[in-house]
Amino acid sequence: MKRLHYLALIGAIALGTALRFWNLDAKPLWLDEVITAIFSFGRSYYDVPLNVLFPHTVLDQVFTLKSGVSCPQIAQTVSTESVHPPLFFCLLHSWLRWINPLAQSWVWKLRSLPALFGVAAIVAIYGLNRVAYAPKAGLTAAALMAVSPFAVYLSQEARHYTLPMLLITLALLSLVQMQQDLWQSRRLRPLPWLGWMLVNGIGFYIHYFFLLAFVGQVVTLVGMAVWQRSRISRYHWGAIALAISGVVLSYLPWLPTLLGHTSRPETDWLSPFQSSWLDKLAPLYQLPAAWLIMVISFPVENQPLWSAIPAALLMLVFAIWLMRHVIQGLKQLWVQPETHLATITLTSFILCVLVEFLGIVYVLGKDITVVPRYNFVYYPAVCALLGASLTQLSQNSSLPPRMAWSHYWSAYRVQISVLVVGLLSCIFLGLGFIFQKPYQPQQVAQNLMLEPTKPLMVVTGYDTLLEVALGLSFDLEVHRRSLTSPELNQNVSFGFLSRQPTYSQLWQNLANVQPPVSTPPNLWIVGSGLRQREFPEQLSLPSQAKSGGETVACERDEENYHRIGVPYQLYRCAAR
Repeated sequence: MKRLHYLALIGAIALGTALRFWNLDAKPLWLDEVITAIFSFGRSYYDVPLNVLFPHTVLDQVFTLKSGVSCPQIAQTVSTESVHPPLFFCLLHSWLRWINPLAQSWVWKLRSLPALFGVAAIVAIYGLNRVAYAPKAGLTAAALMAVSPFAVYLSQEARHYTLPMLLITLALLSLVQMQQDLWQSRRLRPLPWLGWMLVNGIGFYIHYFFLLAFVGQVVTLVGMAVWQRSRISRYHWGAIALAISGVVLSYLPWLPTLLGHTSRPETDWLSPFQSSWLDKLAPLYQLPAAWLIMVISFPVENQPLWSAIPAALLMLVFAIWLMRHVIQGLKQLWVQPETHLATITLTSFILCVLVEFLGIVYVLGKDITVVPRYNFVYYPAVCALLGASLTQLSQNSSLPPRMAWSHYWSAYRVQISVLVVGLLSCIFLGLGFIFQKPYQPQQVAQNLMLEPTKPLMVVTGYDTLLEVALGLSFDLEVHRRSLTSPELNQNVSFGFLSRQPTYSQLWQNLANVQPPVSTPPNLWIVGSGLRQREFPEQLSLPSQAKSGGETVACERDEENYHRIGVPYQLYRCAAR
């Protein structure tokens, strides 16, 4: 039986690995992943040619690994050009140097480390539930995380989500062991306490949202100690205070940088432009929707209504069915003495983090619930409770043998159904039907290459460096298509021109920069915040000819204005 148990665990890890690496580099990079690439390659935004027009092949030079770059240099770049802590980018830079000889694409290499952290999280969630509940509960949680569309989605993002998710899982494992020491009046084991301090200290330098997880753990630890204060000695209180203080002290070196980042304009996108009562209600349904996609996600985004509506209804019916079984299992976990401590610890942690989320939304005015990926902060606890509750459904030794067999089979059918639905969701993910990339660079590139046999020029007006990264996500997909499809015109060029203080400056800059193409191109302008009528009817480009003073006139094409996240307008150019 033990051998079968570990074979099942190996199977869950293998399946989770396959799902995370399947089509890993098939999807285009989006804005945030472009930021990861720039910093992890040891570069900065200023390695991108700005305020000039350049051929598309220059991108190959920008997105190559820069040798001789140290972690302090990366940290300095990250602190000034982004609003993130630096450790993940340092780790990824070292990883890229190590696997650079591999023949895989640089996009695959960039996403491979987060995918590996996602696999490690499967092992960690098994350990959490094995210690908190039982080996069977650990196996169920590992299988659930292996086929979770949410966990697989995070693992395929070249971002710092799976590493903090792994660390939060390890922190919760240590927290459960610490609670066992306190509640059972044991002698304190040094390893869980030191491990808890170490993991929480590192996590802050990976992602700022790790602070939310740390606060949730502290509230849970201190709150339960106060509740059971008759069991807590002065020695225990001293250990709690020392552990928390040690973590807080580890945050102090980077705290001034964090405070500076909180006032940066890069976080303004989380605030609605015109707040209404609907915006106030949105988090109350966005949070439950985020819980749902942790176990099931069918194609509903950018799908025709005839398929999106049935898919949404199926997800809703499944959610109601699953909730009934989960609540039944949680009730059993809550009342049984051997599982009560772990259940109240994980539940308290989840509730604390949710209160923090709502505080950020309603007090700070930043709607982080609009971004499902931020739920990585408490996802490990949700997965652990879900795995334990579904396992608990099959635990009922008081039934007669004939009824017990029927009961076990019914419980296993629930577990198998959840895993099959999760696996189906992951297949949709691998095929690109769900969790589509923000700003849809694939669709934008397809629109930009409307007439692939004609020269193409894409100009992005930028006010912030984030707009440069957004434009690069479109340009990289155009570049990829132009290299992989021989029938496409290779005469492709890009440009990032400043629009400060207004777009009038952009139009002036465009008239003065030298285009790298000799034939008048199809010109696309990516203009964040512009409506179609605000794009000029005509623009001018200087001719590449050295004499004659010729210019290229570009007329606005009324039929080719698009807005996918940001607006972009086609101009058809001709020499005059």
